[in-house]
Amino acid sequence: MNQVRISDALRAVAFEPTRDLTEALDMFYAPDYTHRSDGKTVNRAEFVEMVTRVRAQIVSGTVTVLDELRDGPHYAERHVFEITMADGSTAKREIAIFGSYAEDGRFRHLSETGFDLPA
Repeated sequence: MNQVRISDALRAVAFEPTRDLTEALDMFYAPDYTHRSDGKTVNRAEFVEMVTRVRAQIVSGTVTVLDELRDGPHYAERHVFEITMADGSTAKREIAIFGSYAEDGRFRHLSETGFDLPA
């Protein structure tokens, strides 16, 4: 089983999209995927809605992995992303992620929190 990485998911889904959004999401996220960000949990359908909105606003982005750990079905990662939005604004954030894999190696659940960094 090949386990996916969040940095690859970010690139494929939002920062460097080269395939259809549904195809990219299916590659990285299991059908029963849940996502928790700063205390709010959404199901896969709500996650898809959020990603669809965000993807339409991002012109470009990069992700730099600082730490990453996989242990069986458990996943942890810390990264910094920088994005440029369609309106010309930019953002830089450090994100910590903890989660689990489905049996097929895609993400079943991710919990994330982060903070803004100076540009």
